[in-house]
Amino acid sequence: MRIRVAQPDDAPGVVALRTLVYPYLVRGVESTRKMLAEPPPEEGWTAFVAEVDAQVVGWVSAQRAGWTSTPDFGELNLLHVHPEHRRRGVGTALLTAATDHLRPLGIRRVRAMVLPDGLPFARRHGYEPSREVRYSALDLNTTPALPEPPPGVRLLPIADLDPRLLYEADVAAAADEPGDVPVDAISYESWQYDVWNSLGLDKASSTVVEVDGEIAAFSLVKRDGDRMWSDFTGTVPAYRGRGLARLAKTAALHRAAADGVRTAYTSNDEANGPMLAINTRLGYRPVASQWTCLTDLT
Repeated sequence: MRIRVAQPDDAPGVVALRTLVYPYLVRGVESTRKMLAEPPPEEGWTAFVAEVDAQVVGWVSAQRAGWTSTPDFGELNLLHVHPEHRRRGVGTALLTAATDHLRPLGIRRVRAMVLPDGLPFARRHGYEPSREVRYSALDLNTTPALPEPPPGVRLLPIADLDPRLLYEADVAAAADEPGDVPVDAISYESWQYDVWNSLGLDKASSTVVEVDGEIAAFSLVKRDGDRMWSDFTGTVPAYRGRGLARLAKTAALHRAAADGVRTAYTSNDEANGPMLAINTRLGYRPVASQWTCLTDLT
């Protein structure tokens, strides 16, 4: 077993491993290859793979969380190991490589996403569960009914927008999202990388709700083949309580289904009651859960 920094040519193996462990997550080979070739702009992003006999059997990425004002906060993203290679020290070796990368950056608090059966491993390494996140799926062979937009309301694909306006709406909608730390420091450069310039972003299906010429709500779609991920659905605070998030998401689902998407996936913090209620009305069913876990580096 060898731990090394991930390379662009690892993309097919990384995606195959992710699909096995997290079948409800959506990221294609080419978008993964781009991420490895052109890393995110956040300071210190890197990724490691575990390799056995030239096969990728484990993955983790680590970075400073540049989207929050919380100081010295970092993330370990999706540490996972092939089921046939677990309990052999692979996960511990990946965790060690990632935390050894974060310490010199001055990171003192770290968050990781953990599957329920991985919680004993997390606790052994000093991570404590914090928040539960629900993952849900929707079969788009039968799409939910699309309501008629109210007077003065328009549904537009984001392809028709100035990205700066969508960025401003995204920042406003995300500011009070439930989580371990506030999402209150998203730079335009980071947002362009993660959202607008993402190879997986479906700009024809992703939809905004415009009210009197202003972006009031939106639903972003990332896609890989006939699967999609609802990257973020949100409403600008001044327009909440009017059903606009459900309208945006329903329209995005209809557009994606018309273009060949068969299954939609999404995730929500279990404390996000309004969005969970929207997804239940749309017909989403829970398929998995994960926990955010936190630790202090010493």
